Amino acid sequence: MASFQIKGDGGPDIICHDIHLVSSRGFWKQSNPLDYAIPLLLLQLSLISMSCRLIDLCLHPLQQSSIVSQILGGIVFGPSLLGQESTIASNLFPRRSTMVLETFASFGLMFFFFIMGVKADASMMFRPGKMAMAIGAPVMISTAVLTTALSFLLKKYVSMDDSLAKSLPLLAASQTLTAFPNIACILTELKIFNTDLGRLAMASSMFCDILGFSLVAVGFTVLANTHLIRGVMALVSALSFVAFVVCVFRPVVLWIRRNTPEEKAIGGTCIRSILAAVLLAGLVGELIGQHFIFGPMVLGLAVPEGPPLGAAIVAKLDSLISSLLYPTFLTVSGLQTNIFKIDLQAAYIVFTIVLFASLVKITTVLIAAYYIGIPLREALALGLLLNAKGICELVVYNLCRDGEILSDQEFALAVISVVAVTAIIVPLIKILYDPTRHKLPIKRRTIHQSKRSGELRILVCIHKQENIPTVVNLLEASCATEDSPIEVTALLLVELVGRTTPMLIAHQPHQSSKGHASGNRSGHIVNALHQYQDRREGCVTVQTYSAISQMEIMHEDICRMSIDSGATIVIVPFHKQWAIDGNIERVNRTIQQMNIKVLEKAPCSVGILIDRGILNGSLSIVNSQSTYNVAVVYIGGPDDVESLAYGARMANHENVTLTVIRFLLFGGDNARERKLDNDLIDEVREANMRNEAFSYQEAVVRDGVELTECIRRLEEGFDLIIAGRQHQDSSILQGLGEWSECPELGVIGDMLASPDFGSAASVLVVQQQRVVGGTLVNRATKGGGGGGGGAADHRDMALHLHHGVAAAATSSTFGVENGPAAWHISME
Repeated sequence: MASFQIKGDGGPDIICHDIHLVSSRGFWKQSNPLDYAIPLLLLQLSLISMSCRLIDLCLHPLQQSSIVSQILGGIVFGPSLLGQESTIASNLFPRRSTMVLETFASFGLMFFFFIMGVKADASMMFRPGKMAMAIGAPVMISTAVLTTALSFLLKKYVSMDDSLAKSLPLLAASQTLTAFPNIACILTELKIFNTDLGRLAMASSMFCDILGFSLVAVGFTVLANTHLIRGVMALVSALSFVAFVVCVFRPVVLWIRRNTPEEKAIGGTCIRSILAAVLLAGLVGELIGQHFIFGPMVLGLAVPEGPPLGAAIVAKLDSLISSLLYPTFLTVSGLQTNIFKIDLQAAYIVFTIVLFASLVKITTVLIAAYYIGIPLREALALGLLLNAKGICELVVYNLCRDGEILSDQEFALAVISVVAVTAIIVPLIKILYDPTRHKLPIKRRTIHQSKRSGELRILVCIHKQENIPTVVNLLEASCATEDSPIEVTALLLVELVGRTTPMLIAHQPHQSSKGHASGNRSGHIVNALHQYQDRREGCVTVQTYSAISQMEIMHEDICRMSIDSGATIVIVPFHKQWAIDGNIERVNRTIQQMNIKVLEKAPCSVGILIDRGILNGSLSIVNSQSTYNVAVVYIGGPDDVESLAYGARMANHENVTLTVIRFLLFGGDNARERKLDNDLIDEVREANMRNEAFSYQEAVVRDGVELTECIRRLEEGFDLIIAGRQHQDSSILQGLGEWSECPELGVIGDMLASPDFGSAASVLVVQQQRVVGGTLVNRATKGGGGGGGGAADHRDMALHLHHGVAAAATSSTFGVENGPAAWHISME
């Protein structure tokens, strides 16, 4: 060993080692790699990563957060467990390696806070909305006052050692933090970021962080500078740095974003310059008497979130930081935790403070929620969310430990309190808040059971600008008239990249979308849809929104919007995009997973639109100069009933020709089993008796092979083919499902969507509403029925709120800024 230890006189021990012991010469030269810095660091990181993964896997059935497993991963190798063994402590985590590992973790911490700043919507700190302010301010004030007061009472009336008495007020004050990075991490893991609860929790925490970060900055300045004049100069320097970032750095990055075309990626030179600025900001923070995360955090908040700049930065750094650098800091905190330093009396006192602070936050949220109108279960879940602890508290505790404000005992208690609180609140939130629970419809929402002369409400989801011609043709073919109008809610699906806060943006007609996360692409889509509305004024109304969220949870936005808009059918895009030569141009598996979840959870009927409009030149029927040929494939079952009802509505359009093709099994029972199908088709035929553009065909097939041959004959002559998704295990389809590539389309839909199906026709695969009151819907009944009815007032109120928000502002975050009515829409 080329390192040795010098005992300091009353001070910290000094670890000295050979400066040349950086990289190993290998076993073959009789050299122990663990004597060298780089091999030892790599081994430590590998052990940390594997242990955290293993613990996370073991705790997964208990619904625990990854924060818990990452801190426990460090505790396992620390002096609390394996670190008690001298062989492990001296070889795997020797004291001489502490500086290298902590430096590595500090870089991870610095870039983590920069990335969190980039992802955050800084405007929410200053414009959080009335609900966020009504919850955030009382929570922070009451927790700070009551918890700090309790700490002084305990100091006065409960016996404790001098070290704990000195640090207890600080531990009490730290419970006041409601840091948005902690809440953002938990919301992401729980996949409730884009819910009303998630948005309100983020807005409340970011509002509190204005004061919280200020207090931490002031506190750190006081700790680092005991002299009054130096402390004042440090604060002035910090304010000057913030002013420089706001007045110089932010205008520069905004100029870069404005002058970067949407289709062009941000240059590598720009990204490298910003990353160099992060390192420089960390250095400046240290020079002016602040923590090294201060500069990067401020710099990150100054970078505009979302594409193109924010998304490019996050794409470069996020995986490395979230998978390696950020967990390392959590694990290092665990490595420094020694539970054998804890006295039971001290543990009782600290955990009393933590429990009291948690109850104060929850109680304050419940009181505020009562007056705002948030339901009890959601208010409890919100109170638990605002108790979220994580990396921000650990930064403060490490800071105080380095400043000798916290001893090893208090530090260990503080770290364990972070683990305990997180371990308790995450499963409770999952139990209390189920974002899918409120998405049960009040009444049937199907085209088949809607009033014949009633309004048809369509929620159409758009992912690509290229899908607009086919979508407009489909809406026009739906036959909007003054007596039977169509209300369209267009939801632009924008993947959440480079930001943490999901948004639901309401677009005004012909407004500029510059500056929105969805960019100019959304502006073209919005204008195209509103031009269609202007052309069909009095018959069609269009409301357009952008849902900016992770694609993994985008179905939640779709289902919630279908509830709020009272949609009869939701139309979602297919996950494959065709090229002009007829080949598949791109495949998006996240869209496929989204469609599957929508089919499972949608509160109304669902249609998956397979867009092949590019193959036939996307001819428009809006100008009444072309004929739109529609075919309905009918075998039987509720889904085919819904597709037939949609096709029957289209038959009333003057430029639509409708062909209903019914497939019958040779030798099958034509009596009782088919009576309902016969009655429905007879009803449609009778309604179109004088319609020359309507035709009905029957094809008798013996098996799936003949059915496939008949389906292939539909390749020519149609612009749109409508088919049901499922057919109740029809004997005709036996054996065909084994070859299905896209199970979400069903057997017939999969055939029609196959690249081998040589047709330019677009396809709409329809599933009738599945869930009513939590039970599966049985076979559709004959006749129309109450599509309007008792829920009309409720739906109109929801739409009125959406329209009002759209008229009031270019964009807004629903459930945060719009008062209690937004909660009643999504929760009742």
